[in-house]
Amino acid sequence: MGVTDENIALARAAAFLELHHGAGFVLPNAWDAGSARILEQVGFAAIATTSAGIAWSRGVPDGGPIGPDTMFEHLASIVTSVQVPVTADLEAGYGVTPADVGFTVARAAEMGLAGGNLEDAVGGDLLDAGAAAERIAAARAAAPKGTFVINARTDAYFSSFDGDPFAEAVSRASRYLEAGADCIFVPGVRDPETISRLASEIPAPLNMVAGLTTPVIDAPTLHGLGVVRVSVGGSIARAALSAVEAAGRELFETGTLGFLDGAATYDDLQRRFGG
Repeated sequence: MGVTDENIALARAAAFLELHHGAGFVLPNAWDAGSARILEQVGFAAIATTSAGIAWSRGVPDGGPIGPDTMFEHLASIVTSVQVPVTADLEAGYGVTPADVGFTVARAAEMGLAGGNLEDAVGGDLLDAGAAAERIAAARAAAPKGTFVINARTDAYFSSFDGDPFAEAVSRASRYLEAGADCIFVPGVRDPETISRLASEIPAPLNMVAGLTTPVIDAPTLHGLGVVRVSVGGSIARAALSAVEAAGRELFETGTLGFLDGAATYDDLQRRFGG
Protein backbone atom coordinates (compact mmCIF):
# COMPACT_ATOMS: atom_id res chain seq x y z
CA MET A 1 0.00 0.00 0.00
CA GLY A 2 1.47 3.38 0.72
CA VAL A 3 1.45 5.48 3.85
CA THR A 4 -1.79 3.85 5.02
CA ASP A 5 -2.66 0.17 5.36
CA GLU A 6 -4.84 -1.00 2.45
CA ASN A 7 -7.71 -2.26 4.61
CA ILE A 8 -7.77 0.95 6.61
CA ALA A 9 -7.70 3.01 3.42
CA LEU A 10 -10.59 1.07 1.89
CA ALA A 11 -12.64 1.42 5.08
CA ARG A 12 -12.04 5.17 5.10
CA ALA A 13 -13.01 5.47 1.43
CA ALA A 14 -16.24 3.54 2.09
CA ALA A 15 -17.05 5.71 5.09
CA PHE A 16 -16.36 8.84 3.08
CA LEU A 17 -18.58 7.70 0.20
CA GLU A 18 -21.37 6.94 2.67
CA LEU A 19 -21.35 10.56 3.85
CA HIS A 20 -22.44 11.57 0.34
CA HIS A 21 -25.68 9.61 0.71
CA GLY A 22 -26.89 11.28 3.88
CA ALA A 23 -28.66 14.56 4.55
CA GLY A 24 -25.52 16.60 4.03
CA PHE A 25 -22.12 17.17 5.59
CA VAL A 26 -19.43 19.81 5.94
CA LEU A 27 -15.81 19.30 4.93
CA PRO A 28 -13.22 21.60 6.50
CA ASN A 29 -10.07 22.12 4.42
CA ALA A 30 -6.68 21.60 6.09
CA TRP A 31 -3.30 22.66 4.75
CA ASP A 32 -0.89 20.77 7.02
CA ALA A 33 -0.82 18.01 9.62
CA GLY A 34 -1.40 20.40 12.51
CA SER A 35 -4.51 22.02 11.04
CA ALA A 36 -5.81 18.57 10.07
CA ARG A 37 -5.41 17.22 13.61
CA ILE A 38 -7.17 20.20 15.14
CA LEU A 39 -10.08 19.89 12.70
CA GLU A 40 -10.34 16.17 13.45
CA GLN A 41 -10.42 16.90 17.18
CA VAL A 42 -13.22 19.42 16.63
CA GLY A 43 -15.31 16.46 15.47
CA PHE A 44 -15.45 16.45 11.67
CA ALA A 45 -16.09 13.03 10.11
CA ALA A 46 -13.77 13.73 7.17
CA ILE A 47 -11.26 16.36 6.12
CA ALA A 48 -10.40 17.90 2.77
CA THR A 49 -7.15 19.56 1.77
CA THR A 50 -6.75 22.96 0.14
CA SER A 51 -4.19 23.46 -2.60
CA ALA A 52 -4.42 27.20 -1.95
CA GLY A 53 -3.67 26.81 1.75
CA ILE A 54 -0.77 24.47 1.05
CA ALA A 55 0.68 26.91 -1.48
CA TRP A 56 0.34 29.85 0.91
CA SER A 57 1.98 27.84 3.71
CA ARG A 58 5.02 27.61 1.45
CA GLY A 59 4.97 31.32 0.67
CA VAL A 60 3.79 31.04 -2.94
CA PRO A 61 0.47 31.81 -4.67
CA ASP A 62 -2.14 29.21 -5.51
CA GLY A 63 -2.35 27.95 -9.06
CA GLY A 64 0.68 25.96 -10.06
CA PRO A 65 4.06 26.89 -8.54
CA ILE A 66 4.00 23.74 -6.38
CA GLY A 67 4.66 20.57 -8.36
CA PRO A 68 3.01 17.21 -7.71
CA ASP A 69 5.90 15.75 -5.71
CA THR A 70 5.86 18.63 -3.24
CA MET A 71 2.08 18.55 -3.07
CA PHE A 72 2.07 14.82 -2.37
CA GLU A 73 4.58 15.29 0.44
CA HIS A 74 2.08 17.60 2.10
CA LEU A 75 -0.80 15.21 1.43
CA ALA A 76 1.13 12.31 2.96
CA SER A 77 1.76 14.26 6.15
CA ILE A 78 -1.95 15.08 6.43
CA VAL A 79 -3.20 11.54 5.73
CA THR A 80 -0.90 10.00 8.35
CA SER A 81 -1.78 12.60 10.99
CA VAL A 82 -5.49 11.75 11.32
CA GLN A 83 -7.80 8.77 11.60
CA VAL A 84 -10.70 10.17 9.57
CA PRO A 85 -10.96 10.00 5.74
CA VAL A 86 -9.02 12.66 3.84
CA THR A 87 -9.92 13.87 0.36
CA ALA A 88 -7.38 15.88 -1.60
CA ASP A 89 -7.50 18.87 -3.87
CA LEU A 90 -5.70 17.33 -6.87
CA GLU A 91 -6.23 20.45 -8.98
CA ALA A 92 -6.37 19.46 -12.69
CA GLY A 93 -4.70 16.11 -12.10
CA TYR A 94 -1.08 17.20 -12.57
CA GLY A 95 -0.75 16.19 -16.17
CA VAL A 96 -1.72 16.84 -19.76
CA THR A 97 -3.12 13.46 -20.78
CA PRO A 98 -5.79 11.19 -19.29
CA ALA A 99 -3.01 8.75 -18.47
CA ASP A 100 -1.27 11.45 -16.44
CA VAL A 101 -4.46 12.06 -14.46
CA GLY A 102 -4.90 8.33 -13.94
CA PHE A 103 -1.36 8.12 -12.58
CA THR A 104 -2.08 10.97 -10.16
CA VAL A 105 -5.25 9.32 -8.86
CA ALA A 106 -3.55 5.94 -8.53
CA ARG A 107 -0.81 7.64 -6.53
CA ALA A 108 -3.40 9.35 -4.31
CA ALA A 109 -5.30 6.12 -3.67
CA GLU A 110 -2.07 4.25 -2.95
CA MET A 111 -1.22 6.91 -0.39
CA GLY A 112 -4.44 6.21 1.49
CA LEU A 113 -6.48 9.22 0.41
CA ALA A 114 -10.22 8.55 0.39
CA GLY A 115 -10.95 10.80 -2.57
CA GLY A 116 -9.93 13.78 -4.62
CA ASN A 117 -11.16 16.77 -6.61
CA LEU A 118 -10.34 16.97 -10.31
CA GLU A 119 -10.80 20.27 -12.15
CA ASP A 120 -11.82 20.71 -15.79
CA ALA A 121 -10.00 24.01 -16.34
CA VAL A 122 -6.35 24.86 -16.81
CA GLY A 123 -5.04 28.41 -16.61
CA GLY A 124 -8.57 29.75 -16.26
CA ASP A 125 -9.81 28.10 -19.46
CA LEU A 126 -12.22 25.18 -19.61
CA LEU A 127 -10.94 22.02 -21.20
CA ASP A 128 -12.97 20.49 -24.00
CA ALA A 129 -15.82 18.61 -22.30
CA GLY A 130 -15.01 15.34 -24.04
CA ALA A 131 -11.35 15.57 -23.10
CA ALA A 132 -12.27 16.40 -19.51
CA ALA A 133 -14.58 13.37 -19.36
CA GLU A 134 -11.75 11.16 -20.65
CA ARG A 135 -9.62 12.37 -17.76
CA ILE A 136 -12.37 11.43 -15.28
CA ALA A 137 -12.66 8.00 -16.93
CA ALA A 138 -8.90 7.48 -16.57
CA ALA A 139 -9.14 8.47 -12.91
CA ARG A 140 -11.97 5.99 -12.39
CA ALA A 141 -10.02 3.21 -14.07
CA ALA A 142 -7.11 3.94 -11.75
CA ALA A 143 -9.27 3.80 -8.64
CA PRO A 144 -12.44 1.68 -9.01
CA LYS A 145 -15.81 2.65 -7.55
CA GLY A 146 -15.90 2.30 -3.80
CA THR A 147 -12.15 2.66 -3.35
CA PHE A 148 -11.81 6.40 -4.01
CA VAL A 149 -14.40 9.19 -4.20
CA ILE A 150 -13.97 11.25 -7.37
CA ASN A 151 -15.33 14.78 -7.00
CA ALA A 152 -15.49 16.14 -10.56
CA ARG A 153 -15.20 19.90 -10.53
CA THR A 154 -16.53 21.99 -13.38
CA ASP A 155 -15.47 25.61 -13.64
CA ALA A 156 -18.32 26.69 -15.89
CA TYR A 157 -18.97 29.52 -13.39
CA PHE A 158 -15.36 30.01 -12.40
CA SER A 159 -13.47 30.39 -15.68
CA SER A 160 -13.35 32.40 -18.89
CA PHE A 161 -16.25 30.38 -20.36
CA ASP A 162 -18.40 32.53 -22.63
CA GLY A 163 -21.84 31.00 -22.68
CA ASP A 164 -24.65 29.77 -20.43
CA PRO A 165 -22.77 28.50 -17.36
CA PHE A 166 -25.80 26.70 -15.94
CA ALA A 167 -26.42 24.62 -19.06
CA GLU A 168 -22.69 23.97 -19.40
CA ALA A 169 -22.36 22.84 -15.79
CA VAL A 170 -25.31 20.46 -16.04
CA SER A 171 -24.10 19.06 -19.36
CA ARG A 172 -20.58 18.52 -18.08
CA ALA A 173 -21.87 16.98 -14.86
CA SER A 174 -23.76 14.39 -16.89
CA ARG A 175 -20.66 13.49 -18.89
CA TYR A 176 -18.48 13.28 -15.81
CA LEU A 177 -20.95 11.05 -14.00
CA GLU A 178 -21.10 8.74 -17.01
CA ALA A 179 -17.29 8.64 -16.91
CA GLY A 180 -17.36 7.49 -13.30
CA ALA A 181 -17.45 10.53 -11.01
CA ASP A 182 -19.16 10.13 -7.63
CA CYS A 183 -19.87 13.78 -6.87
CA ILE A 184 -20.04 17.05 -8.81
CA PHE A 185 -18.39 20.25 -7.63
CA VAL A 186 -19.53 23.61 -9.09
CA PRO A 187 -17.63 26.52 -7.50
CA GLY A 188 -18.36 30.18 -8.08
CA VAL A 189 -22.17 30.14 -7.98
CA ARG A 190 -23.45 33.17 -6.13
CA ASP A 191 -27.24 32.97 -5.90
CA PRO A 192 -29.41 30.50 -3.97
CA GLU A 193 -31.90 29.99 -6.82
CA THR A 194 -29.20 28.76 -9.20
CA ILE A 195 -27.69 26.51 -6.55
CA SER A 196 -31.10 24.94 -5.94
CA ARG A 197 -31.61 24.38 -9.68
CA LEU A 198 -28.19 22.75 -9.99
CA ALA A 199 -28.96 20.44 -7.07
CA SER A 200 -32.25 19.48 -8.73
CA GLU A 201 -30.86 18.84 -12.22
CA ILE A 202 -27.57 17.13 -11.39
CA PRO A 203 -28.37 13.49 -10.53
CA ALA A 204 -25.58 13.07 -8.00
CA PRO A 205 -24.38 14.63 -4.74
CA LEU A 206 -23.54 18.29 -5.31
CA ASN A 207 -20.54 19.99 -3.70
CA MET A 208 -20.51 23.72 -3.14
CA VAL A 209 -17.74 25.74 -1.51
CA ALA A 210 -18.78 28.20 1.18
CA GLY A 211 -16.84 31.41 1.63
CA LEU A 212 -15.45 31.66 -1.90
CA THR A 213 -17.92 34.24 -3.23
CA THR A 214 -20.00 37.09 -1.86
CA PRO A 215 -22.53 37.15 -0.47
CA VAL A 216 -21.37 34.32 1.78
CA ILE A 217 -23.90 31.47 1.96
CA ASP A 218 -23.45 29.30 5.04
CA ALA A 219 -23.58 25.52 5.21
CA PRO A 220 -27.09 25.11 6.70
CA THR A 221 -28.49 27.30 3.94
CA LEU A 222 -26.66 25.33 1.26
CA HIS A 223 -27.94 22.04 2.68
CA GLY A 224 -31.44 23.50 2.58
CA LEU A 225 -30.96 24.22 -1.13
CA GLY A 226 -30.13 20.56 -1.82
CA VAL A 227 -26.34 20.67 -1.58
CA VAL A 228 -24.98 17.49 0.02
CA ARG A 229 -21.30 18.32 0.41
CA VAL A 230 -20.13 21.72 1.64
CA SER A 231 -16.41 22.52 1.69
CA VAL A 232 -14.68 25.80 2.47
CA GLY A 233 -11.59 25.76 0.24
CA GLY A 234 -8.87 28.05 1.55
CA SER A 235 -11.20 29.94 3.90
CA ILE A 236 -9.83 28.55 7.18
CA ALA A 237 -6.27 29.04 5.93
CA ARG A 238 -7.15 32.65 5.01
CA ALA A 239 -8.54 33.22 8.49
CA ALA A 240 -5.44 31.70 10.11
CA LEU A 241 -3.00 33.71 8.01
CA SER A 242 -5.03 36.86 8.63
CA ALA A 243 -4.63 36.20 12.36
CA VAL A 244 -0.87 35.87 11.86
CA GLU A 245 -0.79 39.23 10.06
CA ALA A 246 -2.92 40.92 12.72
CA ALA A 247 -0.71 39.56 15.50
CA GLY A 248 2.41 40.66 13.68
CA ARG A 249 1.08 44.15 13.09
CA GLU A 250 0.12 44.57 16.74
CA LEU A 251 3.51 43.35 17.91
CA PHE A 252 5.38 45.51 15.39
CA GLU A 253 3.36 48.68 15.88
CA THR A 254 2.67 48.67 19.63
CA GLY A 255 4.63 45.81 21.16
CA THR A 256 1.48 44.61 22.92
CA LEU A 257 0.23 41.03 22.96
CA GLY A 258 -3.53 41.44 22.84
CA PHE A 259 -3.57 38.85 20.07
CA LEU A 260 -3.07 36.20 22.76
CA ASP A 261 -6.53 36.83 24.22
CA GLY A 262 -8.46 33.61 23.70
CA ALA A 263 -5.49 31.79 22.17
CA ALA A 264 -4.75 28.19 23.08
CA THR A 265 -2.00 27.80 25.67
CA TYR A 266 1.29 26.08 24.97
CA ASP A 267 0.26 23.16 27.22
CA ASP A 268 -3.10 22.85 25.48
CA LEU A 269 -1.50 22.51 22.07
CA GLN A 270 1.05 20.07 23.45
CA ARG A 271 -1.83 17.91 24.69
CA ARG A 272 -3.64 18.19 21.37
CA PHE A 273 -0.61 17.01 19.45
CA GLY A 274 0.33 14.30 21.88
CA GLY A 275 3.31 16.05 23.42
